[in-house]
Amino acid sequence: MTGTACRICAAPLRTFLDLGDHPLSSAFPTPAEALAGTGDTVRYRLAAGHCGRCALVQLTSAVPREHRAYQGYPYHSSGSAVMRDHFRAAGRRLLDTELRGARGALAVEVGRTDGVVLRTLAEAGVRPLAFEPSGHCGYEAARVRPDFLTAASAREVAAAEGRARVVYAANTVCDIADLPGLFAGLDELLTADGAFVFEDPYLGEIVRRTAFDQFYDEHHWYFTATSVRLLAERYGFRLTGVERLPVHGGQLRYVLTRAGRRGPAPAVAEVLADEEARGLTAPGTLDAFAGRVERVRGDLVALLEALRAAGRTVAGYAATAKSCTVTTYCGLSPRLVPYVCDSTPAKQGRLTPGAHLPVRPPAAFASPYPDYALLFAWNHAEEIMARERAFRAAGGRWIRYVPEVRVV
Repeated sequence: MTGTACRICAAPLRTFLDLGDHPLSSAFPTPAEALAGTGDTVRYRLAAGHCGRCALVQLTSAVPREHRAYQGYPYHSSGSAVMRDHFRAAGRRLLDTELRGARGALAVEVGRTDGVVLRTLAEAGVRPLAFEPSGHCGYEAARVRPDFLTAASAREVAAAEGRARVVYAANTVCDIADLPGLFAGLDELLTADGAFVFEDPYLGEIVRRTAFDQFYDEHHWYFTATSVRLLAERYGFRLTGVERLPVHGGQLRYVLTRAGRRGPAPAVAEVLADEEARGLTAPGTLDAFAGRVERVRGDLVALLEALRAAGRTVAGYAATAKSCTVTTYCGLSPRLVPYVCDSTPAKQGRLTPGAHLPVRPPAAFASPYPDYALLFAWNHAEEIMARERAFRAAGGRWIRYVPEVRVV
């Protein structure tokens, strides 16, 4: 199918995945709001297309900024011990690579990692600063600018603080609708030899794992090394580094520097060659992915219906943004999944977007244990299953749907 135009180069998009109409993944209504028909009424078409010119995979329609949640957003990037360790390691890596001997230099983070990266840099004598529209970054307020990184905001920071040696972002660039504005900000903020280092979910792993729940309203873009290389060149930068990361179901960390300032590391050519050999964004590859997604939906609904018919109890585990994609696309309701347990206080006592599954605190998971738990936070499966050993000891089973539906 042919979709809308690419939001970067205006070339036609080829739509390969259409998951239907969805609510905003951050809109958790109260029971009263749900009863009144309010709280999660905004809907958008969750469909993804591929641009044959600039290679970007993107949502075919963007949710307007006024509907996006920034203040009070119920997400904490470092809520997992694995992610806290990951961000500490990310900070140390920046110190070893981009900030060697740069005590007193300015380092900027775009988006939220709950301050873990910033604290790691500050402890080494680097001056940290964050751009975070919500204002909540888990770091001292004086060093958090409640704004987007744009040319105008970057000029203000550069005038007051000097230019930055490094700008870092984790799970953020894929959420930024205005990529031209971001690159304009980078051009104003970075030193001549500075680097933009960012990590985001990797389309190669999304396709390989059939991880369709990585598609939701907040993720505008689904990057590959190929698309990042072309994107960087469009705005006067060059892809000079790439690194595979195991977190969040598989990510790539990219290093962008100004054109002509640095040559690419060997890993860049290796990943680019691998993407070409796989035909990662070829129509046949993407269509096959969409076919597997449809099969997962059928298998998951069939399993849950069979468990309900057999009198088995099922609970959801983790009311993630990804879970909104699964429950909406699969048409899940409290009839099949009566509730979801989640550790985020702001979500507890509310209902999940669209499906209106009640969100309960973690203590409810063991009161009593369900027969089965549908694991929405599959990217943290190892950590979660280790923490919930008592559930398995009591006879509980986990339901997983990535890369296929199975009970473990």
